[in-house]
Amino acid sequence: MKLIIVAFALVAAAVALPVENVPREIKTLRSVFEQTPVGGYLLSFETENGISRQEEGELKEVFDEEKKPHSVVTVRGSYSFPDLDGKPIVVNYYADESGYHPEGDSIPKATSRR
Repeated sequence: MKLIIVAFALVAAAVALPVENVPREIKTLRSVFEQTPVGGYLLSFETENGISRQEEGELKEVFDEEKKPHSVVTVRGSYSFPDLDGKPIVVNYYADESGYHPEGDSIPKATSRR
């Protein structure tokens, strides 16, 4: 019986939540994706809440430790979104065989230790 009362109380509390707490769908204002014939791509999008991204990928041949060739996709782009105060946070990045490399005012800079 106690379990039924607790379950009923939880359902009643959930139903009593204000409607504005329900997330709404964010519309995409612009979206582009193009694939190039040689294995690269271009993509970009922008949403109504201030989120955007632009990226370009390119096929590149690299050599491993044994001097064997491998194809990798190198990527260069940026994304932005508003912070809690509405100011845009912008991150520029590139990614290649050496890893992901982001840059921006919101990303802490590495300090050298002596």
